[in-house]
Amino acid sequence: MDVSQYLEIFLDETNEHLQNLNTQILSLEQDPENMDTINEIFRAAHSLKGMAGTMGYKRMQTLTHDMENVFSEVRNGNIKVNAGMIDVLFQCLDALEEYNTNIRESSDEGQNDNEPLIKQLNAILKGESVDGAVTEAAPAKTEPAAEKAPAAEANTEGAKWLSIKLNESQQTVLKEAAKQGKKVYGLTVKVQESCILKAARAFLVFKAIEETSEIIVSEPSTQDIEDEKFELDFSLIIISDAELDTVKKAAKNVSEIEDVIGGAMDMDSLASSAPETAAEKTATTAVEAKTPAVAAEPVPAEDEHQPAAAAAPTPAAKKPAANKPVVNRTVRVDIEKLDTLMNLVSELIIAKNSLVSASTMTGTSSPAVNEQIEYLESVTTSLHESVMKVRMVPIESTVNKFPRMVRDLQKKLGKKMELYMTGEDTELDRTVVDQIGDPLMHLLRNSADHGLESAEVRKERGKPEVGSIFLDAYQDGNNVVIEVRDDGNGIDTEAVKKKAVERGIITPEQGENMSEKEIINLLFNAGFSTAKVVSDVSGRGVGLDVVKSMIESLSGEVEVKSKLGEGSSWIIRLPLTLAIIQALMVDIGNEKYAISLGSIQTIEDISPSDVKLVQAKEVIQLRDLVIPLIRLNEILDIESKKDPNDNLVVVIVKKGDKLAGLVVDELIGQQEIVIKSLGKYINKCKIISGATVLGDGEVALILDANALI
Repeated sequence: MDVSQYLEIFLDETNEHLQNLNTQILSLEQDPENMDTINEIFRAAHSLKGMAGTMGYKRMQTLTHDMENVFSEVRNGNIKVNAGMIDVLFQCLDALEEYNTNIRESSDEGQNDNEPLIKQLNAILKGESVDGAVTEAAPAKTEPAAEKAPAAEANTEGAKWLSIKLNESQQTVLKEAAKQGKKVYGLTVKVQESCILKAARAFLVFKAIEETSEIIVSEPSTQDIEDEKFELDFSLIIISDAELDTVKKAAKNVSEIEDVIGGAMDMDSLASSAPETAAEKTATTAVEAKTPAVAAEPVPAEDEHQPAAAAAPTPAAKKPAANKPVVNRTVRVDIEKLDTLMNLVSELIIAKNSLVSASTMTGTSSPAVNEQIEYLESVTTSLHESVMKVRMVPIESTVNKFPRMVRDLQKKLGKKMELYMTGEDTELDRTVVDQIGDPLMHLLRNSADHGLESAEVRKERGKPEVGSIFLDAYQDGNNVVIEVRDDGNGIDTEAVKKKAVERGIITPEQGENMSEKEIINLLFNAGFSTAKVVSDVSGRGVGLDVVKSMIESLSGEVEVKSKLGEGSSWIIRLPLTLAIIQALMVDIGNEKYAISLGSIQTIEDISPSDVKLVQAKEVIQLRDLVIPLIRLNEILDIESKKDPNDNLVVVIVKKGDKLAGLVVDELIGQQEIVIKSLGKYINKCKIISGATVLGDGEVALILDANALI
């Protein structure tokens, strides 16, 4: 079976299972007796093993098989969970992650057998000490359940193949095979009671046997086996060139097969078999007895989230059994296809804007035309929203790996800490979710290393010994806000200022006049670090500058709030969408510019006499707030066409808790615009975040209010 077509799905599903295992093993560390968690870990390891085996990744299969054995024993109460076991299991997950990365890069799992880990897992099974921790094991039973000794095969007890009734055509096929020197065997295959999907195992047995033999008869029928209409065993009659032991061994190698009883058929007794009756038509002919319909389908696994390569072998057209859950009606779509769809929607919106512009310019539009244009606008807006919803995914996939990371940091740094997360179901554009993992990881490591104090210092300060790190996500208007905060030391601005002067980033005089916020912003300089010792966690000055540049590349912003001795908060604000936005179009001189509606608070008509000077900079007072003015014609070097004595048109924009007034010449109106990147050639000008094509074909630049402030 060619499994390469299932590779992408296999990788996606493996990632989900590994993340699930990470989460569940962390839960198990807190509550070692929780049977629900133990069962969930067993199922995930079992599913991974089945998937790896189906795809032919033997090393991955071996490691997950041994993990499954450990949890089989834990589940049966023969082994107790302890700290040593948890450490080994996390090392196993890292090894599986390495296999997965190798497969993603080269379709091959690599050459690492992870022998030390497998030895440690087997030591756990035998009750030996692991990394200084002694595993408690029941003396009566240390072998995994899956490795039970086979029943003695001297007798024919349980050999149900002996009672199969054959019709004339089947007898003829078997006799002809015997004449040609082939061997005819009967097999009864017993499945373990704990087996979750019997049809899956049966299919793998058929597949294993067919590598050396031809299946002539199956009882129950292949259809009944496919539909799981059998108890814990099924029987086969086969013809083969191989030895009986070889065939039995192939069938026994399938996991969750308890035993295979087999023997050579007595060809002389075939003639005396009773003729077939209607009631006895349970056996299938040579044509039917080939591998069940599942052969062309992927191999089964434990839940609906498995890849196609491990999906249950029931054809979709079949009516589902009443007691089986209905599979989610979901389709996996490549992100590139969604990008193409988004581009087409963008072009449609540009075409719609052109139509609106053309009808306005000609002045010949009738009420009927206007009505249709309004309808088109409604449809394109709905289409854009629908495509955006399809692209939106919860940030859960990114943040779920952080509890494990914080656990590892706790051990590395020798500090006590706990991570609390909320809003994991908050949704963002898929392209944004893929890129925010690194910035968030840097901020969490920063909180753990620089933010939180040691347990001794916390005790002296009257704080709980266990430090708290919080990761909260929530939607705020057209933005998603992600906060990383801690109850640690906060930022020592004096230490930051001193370091900045030492490094020559600022002069001592500049330092004297800087506000606390400006000093904190020095942390975002490349190569800046206040760490006294360089470790593998931090101190190299790589981190916060990466955070800032990555978030800004996503049209977002980072804000820092800190209180010395109480903790700090890092706030990331990201737009929901990067492609199509609602914008206010404005005129400055003879040029048109767009300002995102998401950053606009109000629009004010200000008299020139209301403009005041503070520290030689223009400000206005608006409802008890002093707001600085930014004259865009000066910033953009454009000659204003407004009379200096006319009232100013001021667009009040907001960045975090800061406000500023952008002075423009005229307002054109609100418009849905498509953001086009300016590419790498014009990346120095931070106040321009992109461009858009207007309805008349003219290009308008998009102003970045954050950068202007």
